[in-house]
Amino acid sequence: MTKKLVLGLALGSGSARGWSHIGVLKALAKQNIHPDVVCGTSIGALVGASYVCNKITKLEESVRSLRAFDVARFFELNRSLNGFVNQQRLHDFLNTYVADDLTLIENTMKQYASVSTELTSGREIWHSKGSVVEAVLASISMPGLFPAINNANRWLVDGGLVNPVPVSVCKALGADIVIAVNLNGDLVGRHFNNIKGEETPNKGFSNKVASLFKEYTGSLMPVTKDNEQPPGLIDAIAGSINITQDKITRSRLAGDPPDILLAPKLSKVGLLEFYRASETIEEGEKCVEKALPDIKEALGIT
Repeated sequence: MTKKLVLGLALGSGSARGWSHIGVLKALAKQNIHPDVVCGTSIGALVGASYVCNKITKLEESVRSLRAFDVARFFELNRSLNGFVNQQRLHDFLNTYVADDLTLIENTMKQYASVSTELTSGREIWHSKGSVVEAVLASISMPGLFPAINNANRWLVDGGLVNPVPVSVCKALGADIVIAVNLNGDLVGRHFNNIKGEETPNKGFSNKVASLFKEYTGSLMPVTKDNEQPPGLIDAIAGSINITQDKITRSRLAGDPPDILLAPKLSKVGLLEFYRASETIEEGEKCVEKALPDIKEALGIT
């Protein structure tokens, strides 16, 4: 009797561009292709967790309805300045669209793991047991926007710093075939290519966030009008993260390549433009459709 191949899906980091993972999952499901192992980093961890907890449809409906102001409400300035994200709003969002606080990874319908980074040592941490919500929070804690998460006496931050597309985790959990989704392939320099000074999508949203904190915009999030001014804080963080994740992704995928690599074209979507879910989801679907012959061949589907 032929052994059934175990299919792994590695969902990469990429902040707002990560809603395309929803499109990838939808397009695969339409072909009756369902991953057995789902591993995610950062936004990939969030979408992957929602999928294994059977809330992905509810998540899609919610993010498609997001507007720029809805996203901006997740941000706040606090006295400690250890992050700009309203932790209570984020936690409520996860409880509604991913999992409640009592849901354990061991009880999800698929094998699941997220990736985070130990801040003090730089070690890669895999979360394949315990609380789903804690595993997601640890993986999405982007430095500069989220505070580090304390987990088992370790301070953890975004897994994209060490393993942006967790192919290795899928294989370690038993996947025979791995489909990987890389959201960072064409992003370096995109935030700063605007030499004529027009407003880019990401800069526009940075300005929307900045407008909520007018008393701080002069020092924290300056609204830049031309290319002689330095980029604002959000733009600088976005560009830095893009560079870091692009370099790390190339290195990790070269050393541990997936069987199928999907790379949605999302360079026009800014780091925090979560309100552009519809177009990113559709791009995820298109990406699967284009790669469908290769996917079927890898899985032995005729």
